[in-house]
Amino acid sequence: MVDSTEIDPRVPRAKLSIDPDAEAISPSTTEASPVSPAGTPTSSAKGDLIFDSNFECGNLESATKVSKHEWELRVRGDAHNERHRLWFYFSVRNASKGQKALFMMPNMSKGKSSYRDGMSPLVRSKKRSTWQRLPAANVIYWKIPRKKCYCLSFFFEFDDPGDEYFFAYCFPYSYTDLQRYLYTGLELPAYPHCQRELLTRSPQHRRVDLITVTSPGTELAPDGALKRRIVLSARIHPGETPASFMMQGVLDFLVSDDPRARHLRDRVVFKIVPMLNPDGVFLGNYRCNSLGYDMNRFWGNPDARLHPELLATRTLLLGPRATRTAASASKAKARAAQATDNFEGAEQHEEEEEEEEG
Repeated sequence: MVDSTEIDPRVPRAKLSIDPDAEAISPSTTEASPVSPAGTPTSSAKGDLIFDSNFECGNLESATKVSKHEWELRVRGDAHNERHRLWFYFSVRNASKGQKALFMMPNMSKGKSSYRDGMSPLVRSKKRSTWQRLPAANVIYWKIPRKKCYCLSFFFEFDDPGDEYFFAYCFPYSYTDLQRYLYTGLELPAYPHCQRELLTRSPQHRRVDLITVTSPGTELAPDGALKRRIVLSARIHPGETPASFMMQGVLDFLVSDDPRARHLRDRVVFKIVPMLNPDGVFLGNYRCNSLGYDMNRFWGNPDARLHPELLATRTLLLGPRATRTAASASKAKARAAQATDNFEGAEQHEEEEEEEEG
């Protein structure tokens, strides 16, 4: 099992060869990679903090020094959808020993955030790879008056001038973390009751994996009935990283020798899609895919070019019923459009409530 905290995020993950039999990732993958934030100082004087987000899952649009101890950091919105600005993941180096810094992120887009209920950002460093939460007393999340955005502010003191520090919205779990786990944790052990296959490719040509777990050799349960089918998926929203850790735990259990796992495999066929939105995860988006779509709104009528992951998963769920006549597809599209309108209206109402609360 791969511990994601041991993987240096500055490694250009898209170029790593995790599976020697996997197809090469297309050049468009690296062209869409996040860039170092604007405003990073070129001076090498100790204490002139240098910010970077040019790595997998990285997100920081700009860094501006406001005063001796204060920096304004701005989060990059999701690709082609500036509305969603919440996930951040960046590094800081060139600090002096004991240097104190107040980081303010004034363009966060979400009002009902767990940061208001005690959650705090994470920090680790190259020399200390275990993620730790900042003390809650050092963090504040508040609504900016007369603006439709929120500010996350947190204080930090650098203790090692030779170290590089990483800050994140939540525990990162990247596309490469998943590929490494699937290859070393599931494929190499060659479990007879576990099969990995390619479900489809994302718009940027990344793998969307399908894992099947069941006792081999028969479609029947011990009582003679057909095995039940259970489909699990995660990471349709890239910023929901805890889902990947939970999914890895589920897979570890289902392939194990635990008697309860064997009991389940004898009676159930598990179909698992561990990462539905690999492009959004790689790019450091919070909610959308590489084309700016919140894919959770398009289950009713997915498009093969815009959200092929949904179409493939829908076909997995519905089988032959996923193929419809033009007339029924048109009706489904109308229903999906109405559902989207209803959702956007509800979301707008929620934002207005958040503004009133703020």
